[in-house]
Amino acid sequence: MELAVTMAFSHHTPIDYIVGASQRIEAAGFAAIWVPEHVLFFPDYASAYPYSDDGKVPGNPDGVLDPFTALTFVAAHTTTLRLATGICLVPQRQPVYTAKMVADLDYLSGGRVDFGIGIGWLEEEFEALGMDFSARAARTNEYIAAMKACWGADPVNFAGETVTIRNAQFNPKPVQGPHPPIFVGGESKPAMRRVAAFADGWYAYNVGPDEIAGTLDRLDEHLEEAGRTRDDIKIYVGPNRHKVTPEVAATYEAAGVEQLILGVFARSLDELDERLGRAKEKAGF
Repeated sequence: MELAVTMAFSHHTPIDYIVGASQRIEAAGFAAIWVPEHVLFFPDYASAYPYSDDGKVPGNPDGVLDPFTALTFVAAHTTTLRLATGICLVPQRQPVYTAKMVADLDYLSGGRVDFGIGIGWLEEEFEALGMDFSARAARTNEYIAAMKACWGADPVNFAGETVTIRNAQFNPKPVQGPHPPIFVGGESKPAMRRVAAFADGWYAYNVGPDEIAGTLDRLDEHLEEAGRTRDDIKIYVGPNRHKVTPEVAATYEAAGVEQLILGVFARSLDELDERLGRAKEKAGF
């Protein structure tokens, strides 16, 4: 099982810290860095963040860097670290432009992209962008299909409910074939169905060690319905609020988890070195 890091960069983050943090994460042997996406935050909102008791995003953030911009910058200062969106809010974005950003990042990084996606939860953000919150799941399915068409051979032709592409050229293509791995985030039954239908992996978040085996059994049922098996996908887990110990990490690994994604935050590079080392120790690495 691999270890990875999730870390948010924002306008509060010194640029030299982003460079140093990325290089130190890579040097410490972590497999990937996962960065989140929100183009807007709100001081007050009615939507409920699904991974906290009070329904609010921890830390009350007021902005984060665009994930593709941040990861392109990270790519320029690293050589082996995988570059992951955790997660990209697909139904908020024009899909051809998203396909372009994924492909360009994969091209510039030499094929290091993991494309983590989700349907979003912050309704106020959708409203500000003029996007229908209620149709976001169906739009995600169509947008991913359109992206796959763009990443395939030219000429690109695609016809959907909201996206039509006729006889187009789309380049560069991603380095990874047929496209960068798509990881669907979310733990609901519809999210698992998306994993089974078209994903290359599942990014489970806040699923505890006592829950993982049963949750994966349910995922297996959806995979079977789609004519697939666990061998067709990768299983990544972000424990979030669940305390990680060597025994907990071993439980995840025994259940079939291939990457454990740990939140590591620090105010200085020296503190980051300490916390990266501590994270590895807690996971038994």
